[in-house]
Amino acid sequence: MKKLAVILGLVVLVPLISLGWQIGSCELTHIEFEDDLHDLSAQVGTHIGLPQPSTDDELRAAIIDYAKKYGIQLDTTRITVRRTGPSDFQTAYLAASYQQVIRLPGYSFTLDFTATSAKKSPDS
Repeated sequence: MKKLAVILGLVVLVPLISLGWQIGSCELTHIEFEDDLHDLSAQVGTHIGLPQPSTDDELRAAIIDYAKKYGIQLDTTRITVRRTGPSDFQTAYLAASYQQVIRLPGYSFTLDFTATSAKKSPDS
């Protein structure tokens, strides 16, 4: 009877650990990707003399490159670019919508994410 309880416990515990690991990994990836978008939107390099993407298309290409670094599949239709401020000290609002697939034995589902360059308020 004790062996059966151990086997049943493993049958339940292993998928739960896998589920938690995959969701946690997706959330961490989302946080890191969003941090990269925030840095890119501020275009910090332009203030210290480094070249930065100058057109919206270049920004979209940079976002896609960042996403690839994290294993996120993006296309340009899922990316929003809006610029504000004077041309010599411009900031950009960047957003990217994407999905991550969570796979379990016999079942899979997707999580929807929207990474933005906007700062989060402490309440959210």
